Amino acid sequence: MGSHLASFSFPTAMLFGSGAIAELPVRLKQMGGRRALVVTDKAMIETHAFEVLANALGRADIGKSWEIFDGVHSNPSEQDVVLAAKMFKEVSCDSVIAFGGGSSLDVGKAMRLLVKKPTLKLKDYNFNDDWSALARCVAVPTTAGSGNEVRRHATITLAGTQKKAELFLPRLVPKLVVLDPDLTRDLSPIMTAATGIDALTHCIEAYTSPQIQPMCDGIALEAARMIVESLPRAFANGHDAYARGQMLVAASMSGVACQKELGATHSLSHPLSTLAAMHHGTANAVCLPHVMHFNAQRKPGLYRRIGQVCGLDVLRVPPEVADFRTIEFIKKFIADLGLKPALHHYGLKETQFDALAEQAFADACHLTNPVPVNRDDLKTIYRAAL
Repeated sequence: MGSHLASFSFPTAMLFGSGAIAELPVRLKQMGGRRALVVTDKAMIETHAFEVLANALGRADIGKSWEIFDGVHSNPSEQDVVLAAKMFKEVSCDSVIAFGGGSSLDVGKAMRLLVKKPTLKLKDYNFNDDWSALARCVAVPTTAGSGNEVRRHATITLAGTQKKAELFLPRLVPKLVVLDPDLTRDLSPIMTAATGIDALTHCIEAYTSPQIQPMCDGIALEAARMIVESLPRAFANGHDAYARGQMLVAASMSGVACQKELGATHSLSHPLSTLAAMHHGTANAVCLPHVMHFNAQRKPGLYRRIGQVCGLDVLRVPPEVADFRTIEFIKKFIADLGLKPALHHYGLKETQFDALAEQAFADACHLTNPVPVNRDDLKTIYRAAL
């Protein structure tokens, strides 16, 4: 019986609202933080969002109460984690502010493992080791997509193998998340779209995962509804404060829903990032409709509730019709956000599919796909997406 027990947990403290970042120094002190390392990427340093953060923390205090590590890459590598942890030690920090998109959040979360165990190679990471007393961490997302600010994983490309590893540890979840829509207003339309579709993919894959987590089901459906309502608005007008705020909350909700795990879309998109340098959200946008079609053929009616929260008339139609209407809606929704629908638009060729399918099959996300997939299935989906 024990193997059928489900575990529910929603422990993250969240601060939401325009100007919320101003509270960060006070909250850090309340948590016992005296010297923070801001973990981010070089491009973020030039943004309005970073200027707002620097003003909140005190520009005059750089080198005193806070330091900057800006070495995160768009597909974060083990070396990023190693260098961030090394700097944390060298400048005597006691807390982390993970600031930026999903990659910066992942590095900010994961580097604390190496602060505790400096000689650890991430390929040897063991969930059962003693991971108590990790450095305190605050996450400040500047995109509404990954939900990494509330997720119990950090996704890092391992040294040597070029494969993405999902480092799973509930203690990785930051103690505080600051959701300030002002920090996302200058995100470009195309990045708004790509990161927003990442969040929508999380909702759809988490909801249809066979794992038992009814609280996550409700959260996934409501987050999907919010994204369908607000993403086109945020895409059309980055300064739409309501839409930006709704997207930030929905992205975090989608991250919470990922406690149910994901599906084949993510197994397909991870190698597209590591082997073909595609943005993760864009890769999801291309693969998602094809995975939905594959799944619906084998499990009719799977996407009826998703269609319902998208505002479609799907309740009193046959299961196949509900799925068709939902998938067609998702295709058009993605296209209307300016995201090109096929892999060939991003330079992919069929000769790459063997290597991609090999890595996709090794990726654990498809283990919680609503229907089983094998290596050939994954290659077939890549071919359909070409």
